[in-house]
Amino acid sequence: MLKLCSSTGLLTALLLSLPVFAGVEEQRLPTAQQAMPQVVNRYNAIVTDLANKYARQRDELNVTQMVAHEGLRLWQQAVRDVSSGHYDDRSLYWSRLQMQTVLQQQRPAFAIARWQQDILQKAVEKTSRGFSDIHYGDDAQIKILLTGFDPFFLDRHIEQSNPSGLAALALDGYRFTANGKQVQIETVMIPVRFADFDAGIIEALLTPVYRDHQVDMVVTVSMGRSDFDLERFPGRNRSANAPDNRNVITGADKHHPQAPKLDGKPLNGPEFVEFSLPVHAIAQVDGKWKIHDNRKVTTQQRGSIAPQRLAELASSTSVEGSGGGYLSNEIAYRAILLQQQLGSPIATGHIHTPRVSGYDETTEQQILTQLKAMLAAAASGL
Repeated sequence: MLKLCSSTGLLTALLLSLPVFAGVEEQRLPTAQQAMPQVVNRYNAIVTDLANKYARQRDELNVTQMVAHEGLRLWQQAVRDVSSGHYDDRSLYWSRLQMQTVLQQQRPAFAIARWQQDILQKAVEKTSRGFSDIHYGDDAQIKILLTGFDPFFLDRHIEQSNPSGLAALALDGYRFTANGKQVQIETVMIPVRFADFDAGIIEALLTPVYRDHQVDMVVTVSMGRSDFDLERFPGRNRSANAPDNRNVITGADKHHPQAPKLDGKPLNGPEFVEFSLPVHAIAQVDGKWKIHDNRKVTTQQRGSIAPQRLAELASSTSVEGSGGGYLSNEIAYRAILLQQQLGSPIATGHIHTPRVSGYDETTEQQILTQLKAMLAAAASGL
C-alpha cells in the first residue's frame, strides 16, 4: 500500500511501482514524466487528494461517490485551465492514468474486492471524461454534443497532443448565439481503445441522446490530415494496421477489413452511412485551412473512389470510410448508425482537424478558432 501525503512523494511512489502494477497506458508514465514533467505533474494535487482520501476511506457506500467526485474535479479543472488560456489537453490524460494507478495500488481502510476496484476505476474513467457533466441551460435553444479524443500513438511521440481533445476541453459549456438563438455546446472525451468501442461506449453515451432528442447536433471530432475534413461516408469496417493506446492491434488491414463488435458480436449495419451536418454552411467558413467535403472511400470491389451519393456504395464492402479505417471513422459510423436505428432527426457527423506533431500551442489555438467558426456556421445552418 502507498502511504502518501505529498504530490511529489505520490508521483515518485507511483513511478517506482509501475512495473508491477501498470497497464500499457500507465507504463508510459515514467517516460512522459521525464519528457514533460510540467505537463504530467500539473494536477498532482488532485491525484494526491484522491490517494489520501482513498487510503482513509472506511465506508464502502461512500467510496464510489468520493472517487467519482475526484474524477469530475479533474475534468472540471482541465476545462477551467483551457478556458483561462492554458491550451493543452495532455495533463488531463496523464493525470487520469495516475488516478487509475492509485486505485490499482492503493487500498482503502477496509477489505476491497477486485470487482469493487473495477467499479471505482470505471467511475474515474466516466467522470474525468466529462460523461457525468453534460448539463444544458434552460435557455439553450440549440444544443450541441461534441466528442474529442485522447492523445494517441504515444510510443511515437510521448509529447503528442490531440486538437480534438483540446476542443473538447475548450468547448465544454461554450455558449454563443446563432440566428438570434442561444447555442450551448457540451463535450466528452473518448478513449483511443478498441475494447471500449467494442463494449459499447459510444452506444451507451448516445442512445439516450438520440432516443430522447436531447440535443440538436452531435459532432464527433478527431485529429486527421493536413486540412479540415467533413467525413461524408463513414464505413463499417476497421482496416488500419495501427495500435490503440493499449497497443492492441486488431489484425485488420486494407486486405482484411474487419467489422467492429458490439456486445460480443459483429456490429450489424450497412457498409457505409452518410453524415447529416449542414455541409454547405460549414464549408463557407474562412480560415487558415481548407475545409473539404470528403467523399473518398475505399471498397474491396472498386478500390478508392469518391462517390457523389450513398446509393453508389450499395453493393460495396467497406475497407475505409471517408474517415479512414481507425477509431475516428468508427465513432462517426457508430453514431450515425445509432441515429438511423432510433429514427432520430439529430444532425450527426464527423470533423477531422488538421494534424499536429507532438504539441504546437499556436497551431492548436488556430485550429480551435476555425473549429469554433465551423460550429457556429453549423448551428446557423440547422
